[in-house]
Amino acid sequence: MTRAPIQPQRRRAQPRLSVWLGLAPFAIFALLFLILPTLSVVVGAFRDSQGGFTLDNVAGLGQERIRHALWLSVRLSLATAIIGCVAGFAIAAVVTRGGLPRGLRGPLMSFSGVAANFAGVPLAFAFIATLGRLGFVTVLLRDWLGFNLYATGFNLLSFWGLVLTYLYFQIPLMVLVITPSLDGLKTEWREAAQSLGASQVTYWRLVILPILWPAVLGTLALLFANAFGAVATAMALTGSSLSLLPILLFAQIRGDVLQDPGLGYAIAFGMIVLTGVASAVSIILRARAERWLK
Repeated sequence: MTRAPIQPQRRRAQPRLSVWLGLAPFAIFALLFLILPTLSVVVGAFRDSQGGFTLDNVAGLGQERIRHALWLSVRLSLATAIIGCVAGFAIAAVVTRGGLPRGLRGPLMSFSGVAANFAGVPLAFAFIATLGRLGFVTVLLRDWLGFNLYATGFNLLSFWGLVLTYLYFQIPLMVLVITPSLDGLKTEWREAAQSLGASQVTYWRLVILPILWPAVLGTLALLFANAFGAVATAMALTGSSLSLLPILLFAQIRGDVLQDPGLGYAIAFGMIVLTGVASAVSIILRARAERWLK
């Protein structure tokens, strides 16, 4: 009996110094603007005004107005995440699997990249100028079609008005994230399903959706975290009429009447925990989906 020749072990390539130097700006940026501020928030949530350890700040999160703000923020984030997932998935599916001209894909993806990052005060102003009481579309509907949008109960400065505004960047973000997963679906899977007599609906129900389900849920968690942390758009659009948790946090830290830095640190700590859990769920589920799509 002859022994198989022993293959020499490959030496793992060591990153060169230039690679570490190239990574240095990102590491410094992450340290100064992510890691250190996060640690400062966590420490501040457990310190009193004299610098001693306390749990009073965290216990203050049980106040009724904070629970109300948390519930409102969760509802807003869930609504925009679910609607954004459904609409964004439909758009991405039509573009990648629907047989549309390939020339449409480039402009759509470019627009999605811009719209996904268009938020804050400019977005709020754009919606006020478009769908406000004297907005461009509102006036056109009233003067040309005789349709008074605000007589139907619609109000841009309300919960559903804010949902509509958030969808402007939530839907494009879903398109950007889910399109690579749809592109990764193998042609052999569709051919195998067709050879077994599966209809298009059966192919999507029994093959596509089970494979993409983790990616969709992961993106849903990502959209939830994205909406939960948004503050500039909500503040510019609704002011203090909607007591969202980020707006309440801003009032606690910068406000003249409700100023309580300790409670503000505790609110920020709670938001970090919630968005961190959502981001971790997103990473885990998307990593699970990518195993099928490699």
